Amino acid sequence: MNVEESIDVTRTPQIPKQRGDLLLDAAARYAEERHWDVSPGTWLEPGAGMERCSCGAADCPSPGAHPAHDDWAGQATGSAVVARRIWGKTPRASILLPTGRSFDALDVPETAGFLALARMERMNIELGPITCTPDRRMHFFVLPGAAVKAPDMVRKLGWAPASVDLVPHGEGDYVLAPPTRVGSRGSVQWARRPTVSNRWLPDAEELVSALAYACGRESAASRGR
Repeated sequence: MNVEESIDVTRTPQIPKQRGDLLLDAAARYAEERHWDVSPGTWLEPGAGMERCSCGAADCPSPGAHPAHDDWAGQATGSAVVARRIWGKTPRASILLPTGRSFDALDVPETAGFLALARMERMNIELGPITCTPDRRMHFFVLPGAAVKAPDMVRKLGWAPASVDLVPHGEGDYVLAPPTRVGSRGSVQWARRPTVSNRWLPDAEELVSALAYACGRESAASRGR
């Protein structure tokens, strides 16, 4: 079984699994196959005809999909054995992937992300894994250090960082991993799954130009509406 098959937890399996089993398997495989640290987050609890976040906040902005403790980063593990133990105890916990360790992430609006993705594919740029979130954002996984360098890269391209909706996630931050579900909005999914071919991540410099251009174009279009 190759990496793409083992990590593709979003496809429909032949034998239906409970959601907790999918989360447990995914967390363990991210640690085992990709050597990514994983940390358990909050989860959704059913009650009174609806699901609420385990944090207890009625107005939680990211129900079932945010850190459960202040020390979430310290609870992250790169061990598949430990991950199975953690999710065995809290099987519905969301999966947080700390950035600034094995990778950073460049976060852009979904429309700009797909525009940039098409452009980079035409240019044969090697890409890493990419996620799509229920709030219509895309996260492009790149080498660590991108969060520090990205603003200057954007400036050198002639854009003011504040005017471009490109958000780098680095040390002290995280992204959500599939198949984490965010309330009733849906689940995080792979736009490009982790595979053997994208094990080696690109440097942010290879992606920022296309991403900044796409974000700037979308921003200009929005202002013109």
